[in-house]
Amino acid sequence: MAINITMPALSPTMEEGTLAKWNVKPGDTVEAGDVIAEIETDKATMEVEAVDEGTVAQILVDAGTEGVKVNAVIAVLAEDGEDAGAVSAAPADAPAPAPAEAPKAEAAPAPEPEKQVASTPVQMPVLGTGDDRIKASPLARRIAALKGVDLNALKGKGSGPHGRIVKKDVEGAQPGMSAPAGAGAPASPDGLILPQILDDRVYAPDSYRLEPLDGMRKTVARRLTQSFMQIPHFPLNVDIALDKLLTARKGINEAAPEGVKVSVNDLLIKASALALMDEPDCNASYSDNGIAYHNGAHISVAVAIDGGLITPVIRDAEKKGLAEISAEMKDLATRARERKLKPQEYMGGTFSISNLGMFGIKSFASIINPPEGMIMSVGAGEKRAVVGDDGSVKAATIMTVTLTCDHRVIGGAEGARWLQAFKRYVETPESMLL
Repeated sequence: MAINITMPALSPTMEEGTLAKWNVKPGDTVEAGDVIAEIETDKATMEVEAVDEGTVAQILVDAGTEGVKVNAVIAVLAEDGEDAGAVSAAPADAPAPAPAEAPKAEAAPAPEPEKQVASTPVQMPVLGTGDDRIKASPLARRIAALKGVDLNALKGKGSGPHGRIVKKDVEGAQPGMSAPAGAGAPASPDGLILPQILDDRVYAPDSYRLEPLDGMRKTVARRLTQSFMQIPHFPLNVDIALDKLLTARKGINEAAPEGVKVSVNDLLIKASALALMDEPDCNASYSDNGIAYHNGAHISVAVAIDGGLITPVIRDAEKKGLAEISAEMKDLATRARERKLKPQEYMGGTFSISNLGMFGIKSFASIINPPEGMIMSVGAGEKRAVVGDDGSVKAATIMTVTLTCDHRVIGGAEGARWLQAFKRYVETPESMLL
């Protein structure tokens, strides 16, 4: 009996992926545990192992195909002793993957239990110039964009003056055009579809280069838009003296075994985790069922990669030493840039850190990474004039951090207390050892 190999769900939020590579071909014999393919999700590239043994009878989805739905049949195995050439293809009702070159609408998977509205294919037709110009009213163009109608098919056939395409021409036309990659329309919280398109009346078609969105950029754009619109943010900022921390880091690295080098960011991860333990009301997430107070400090650290951003997680950071945090962070950041992280390595954080100090950014405020309740933005440490208790002015290395809080979970007083605890650990780094 034929064995169907289906597109696996490699994370709780995955609805589709790209079949990046096949490691087998028709006629190959596979055993359970053999790596047969590589799948690209919006966050990582992961290997797919065979769960049955047999002979590859058919490969139904070519390598490089995008938009393959979870549970779609991608290949068929023939069992031992079965004629591979006689094995039938996948059932007719199996979900069909979209061709690699075919544009498609973005699905809207949501890691949070909140209602989502799928994107609608939208395209703003190019008007062109001279004899190639498509004559259409603005309303007709908008309706065509929302319905996916190709105005080229109606060119010169409109019922308006000189063949101009008007509203009734488009309303009676059949959809025949998908949106180009990246032209999807995200859903607003009230369920309305908001097209995000470039109008050639504003930008001439030959005046820019359109780079299609990959899965990661689509997901980041959707989730950050939802976060900014649906979560009541408020920022708190504080200046922190870094001199003692920098001195402590130097001493730690001088005493550390060969190959161990602790960064300022590693120390900030540790200080954040300890502050969350001191202020457990801030180590929380909002849900419609109630507020979840987390037992451990799982610190998400923003890492910029090609095509987007990912937040690998240092779990139970309050229990780990600086050398362990440093080694784990280096490994996670390296594999993040290679898109080799597993879902459990970038999901499940309870607090985020975004550090742009290395770019000389003095201060900034980040958008919350749901379902976490807070995110801290770290600016550059710089020499500033500081007035001491005795009125004297001296130079000190000062860093500005901004804490963005979800007001549904954390009030101003709670956020301020957390910042006080964090500042205490940074300005007296020896307290992290107690």
